[in-house]
Formats: sequence, structure tokens, C-alpha cells
Amino acid sequence: MDKNSVTQLVGKYIAIWNESDGRARQALVDEVFTPEATYTDPTVAAHGAAEIGTYIASAQKNFTGMLFTFENVLTHHDAVHFSWQVGPRGGAPAVSGSDVALLEGGRISRVYGFFNGF
Repeated sequence: MDKNSVTQLVGKYIAIWNESDGRARQALVDEVFTPEATYTDPTVAAHGAAEIGTYIASAQKNFTGMLFTFENVLTHHDAVHFSWQVGPRGGAPAVSGSDVALLEGGRISRVYGFFNGF
């Protein structure tokens, strides 16, 4: 994938974290992730698109009214690294970190999430 396509995919991934409607969020999960994808961060190891969607829905409860954003997309071969942050709109981030994702067929097959300060 070229950098623009990867950046668009990361944008859709971040949109999942901002989507409050359960059906719309899961539709995005199904579009962005491969069916057997994994998501791993310090708090969870989720396997498959359904578990990933469930985890994100649960995690969102900690960030009500906040906005996830991303920057610094780096990519080569089938890997992407980017930083992210979440906080009140126009305010300082409450939490930040970075993710490394492996891509397969234009979708995410694995995500490894890292929290700054964790």
C-alpha cells in the first residue's frame, strides 16, 4: 500500500475509536480489520473483529466526550507505526501512545498498542 492509502486506513482505525454508535462502529471494525485480526495493548489481547469491537466499545466508556486523533504515520512494507492521543476537543491529551499495525490485503491484521507512561 502507498502512504496515502495507509494514512487513510489509519484514519478509519481512529474513526472506530471515535464512533459512539455500536452498529456503525462494528461496521468500521469489519471494514478495517481482517476477520482473524488481533489487537494487543497493556490491558487486553483481543482476537477477531467481534472481540476487537467489544473491547473498543468498553474502552470508550473511559473517554466519554473526548476525541482520538493521530499523527506521524510511518510505513514500510506491510507495517505502519503512528502516534495517537485522546483528550477533550481543543484541550490537552489525557492519554497518548503509539500503535504498530501489520497490514494484510489493505486491512489491519494485527495491532500492538503502547501507552505513554504505562
